[in-house]
Amino acid sequence: MKILIIEDEGDLRETIKESLLKEKYIVETAADFTSAFEKISIYDYDCILLDIMLPNGNGLDLLEELKKNGKSENVIIISAKNSLDDKVKGLALGADDYLTKPFHLAELNARINAVLRRKNFKGKDCIEVENVVLDIQERTLTIDNRNIHLNKKEFDILNYFLSNKNRLITKTALAEYVWGDHIDQADNFDFIYYQIKNLRKKLEESNAQIIIEMIYGIGYKLTEK
Repeated sequence: MKILIIEDEGDLRETIKESLLKEKYIVETAADFTSAFEKISIYDYDCILLDIMLPNGNGLDLLEELKKNGKSENVIIISAKNSLDDKVKGLALGADDYLTKPFHLAELNARINAVLRRKNFKGKDCIEVENVVLDIQERTLTIDNRNIHLNKKEFDILNYFLSNKNRLITKTALAEYVWGDHIDQADNFDFIYYQIKNLRKKLEESNAQIIIEMIYGIGYKLTEK
């Protein structure tokens, strides 16, 4: 799961980032309006933590941009402004939740989990396709009720494929999602090939009723057998 923190307070931004990294999320950050606008324009995120008061602009303007692109439903506003008007406007623009500073990290994590369940899994903690069950909270894979070990990247890749079943996934989109926006610095995508090769082997050996197909020269697609 990929999360963007848009927050200008450096200490708070890093505290939230470290907390979410411990929860095995992929985390990116933006400290001002300009960098945040660039990120939301280029990349997709499963959840966005959005501060209202930002250098060079207002977080609600970013929310309006997200709404135009149909991406506002996964936003949690985090702001010291306990203003009813801001809360109402943010929710009207499609934000999923509103959390007033200061807050406990445990509460923030609970709110994030709720957003992810509603957005990606229709309120459930697991993705089930045929005989495959991926538990998002526990980060486990079972096939025919047998536990299958996955490393972190294999889990993130399978999660992304299952969330986009029957859709063509380009190598670039997959790399950006699983490795973050620093993927731009990579020379090639060979590391993606090897991760997927290992994942496909594990699925095949476990008689999974899903398959990750390679679409030559473009990317991959997960389908049911």
